[in-house]
Amino acid sequence: MQAERHIVTPDPSSLAGSRTRSAAGRVSDDVLLDAARTCVLASGVRRTTLAEIARTARVSRMTLYRRFPDVRSILAALMTREFGALLRRVNEQADTARDARERLTGSAVAAVRALVADPLMRTVLDIDADMVLPYVTRRLGATQLFAEEVIGSLVAAGHQDGSIRRGNAAAQVRSVLLVVQSFVLSLRPATADVSEDALLTELRHLLDAALAP
Repeated sequence: MQAERHIVTPDPSSLAGSRTRSAAGRVSDDVLLDAARTCVLASGVRRTTLAEIARTARVSRMTLYRRFPDVRSILAALMTREFGALLRRVNEQADTARDARERLTGSAVAAVRALVADPLMRTVLDIDADMVLPYVTRRLGATQLFAEEVIGSLVAAGHQDGSIRRGNAAAQVRSVLLVVQSFVLSLRPATADVSEDALLTELRHLLDAALAP
C-alpha cells in the first residue's frame, strides 16, 4: 500500500509578506530620502516622523530604522544629497569662465540664487529656521564642508593661474563660505526693499574684489 504523502502549502499571505519584506530590504537610500523630502515639503522638518517617512516610502519602520536611527540622521542625509547635488550642478555650469576667480564668483552667485529658490531650503527657512542655527553658531555641517571642498579647489586653481590673490588658502575658503552662507540665509528678507539682482551683483563684486591679486 503506497504511503500517502502530505504536501504542506505555504500560506499565500505569508509568502506575500515575505516578498514584501525582501523587497523592502533591497530599497535604496534614495527611495527613503525621496520619501523624506516629500514629507518635509508637506509638513516641515519638525512635523516629519520616521513612521510617516516609512509609510511614504512603503517600507516597514524597521527597514528605515536600520538605515537611519532617527529623524535627524535621515534629514541630514537628505540635505547633504540635495544641496550637494545643487552645488555640483552650479559648479559644472561655470566651466566657461575665463579663469578660476571668475568661475568661483559666478558659482557663488548662482549657488545663492539656486539655494534660495530651492523648495527644500525654502521650507526649512520658512517653517523650521531654528534647525539651521547649529550650523551657523556651533559647527559646520556636511553640506558646508562639501561647499568648502568646491571653493577650495577653485581657490587652489586661482593661485595657480594667478587670478586669485595668494594668501592663507584655508582662511580664504572659509571667508567665502561665510559670505555666501549669509546671503543664502538672509537674501529673502533683504529683498524687501532692494532687488535680488542688485544684491547678487554686489555679492559678485565683493567676492571678486576680495580675491583679486
